[in-house]
Amino acid sequence: MIVSPSLLSANFADLRQDLEMIDRSQCDWLHIDVMDGVFVPNISFGFPVLKYVAEVCHKPLDVHLMIVQPEKFVREVAALGSKVMNVHYEACTHLHRVVQTIHDAGMEAGVTLNPATPVSVLEDIIDDVDLVLLMSVNPGFGGQKFIPNILKKTRQLRRMVDEHGAHAVIEIDGGVNRTTGAQLAEAGADALVAGSAVFGAPDPEAEIAFLKNL
Repeated sequence: MIVSPSLLSANFADLRQDLEMIDRSQCDWLHIDVMDGVFVPNISFGFPVLKYVAEVCHKPLDVHLMIVQPEKFVREVAALGSKVMNVHYEACTHLHRVVQTIHDAGMEAGVTLNPATPVSVLEDIIDDVDLVLLMSVNPGFGGQKFIPNILKKTRQLRRMVDEHGAHAVIEIDGGVNRTTGAQLAEAGADALVAGSAVFGAPDPEAEIAFLKNL
């Protein structure tokens, strides 16, 4: 299982310590939620902070833009050395063009679906994307309760990816812990974003290792 701890749940009073823990751990990526207070009802952090994060942490960056007009920031995300730039289906009028722009910038392109958005909207673009992120909570805040219907959506998306012979990684974000992580693994998920479950654990590295072995 690919594990991508969410920076949103880190201790920003001692961010370097948490970033060094991430580097030591078995996690694969570092998940970064950028929020604008418009697309979602919260504001997280901007590129000056992320420039520091990219300098300190050497794990590949999994950048999730919960913002309107994400295509305006392709250059900034690429400048961080990001592995994945992830945009919301709901925020992109011309999604295929945005995916092409991300690829042209040398990154993998991810598309995120909110809980109420059906996976069927990806039918015509699934072959072009590198990752699909299913939100298992409503985006904008950490620590929310997992929405059980996402297990059904994960199975639907797994079928779509397999039937198309596509290479898209299926990632889940929201309310992920040991229990829901095991359920998602059974449903066909490839990657898990975990925030509170990792950074709130007595031993974050052990929590990452457990999720990694699901």
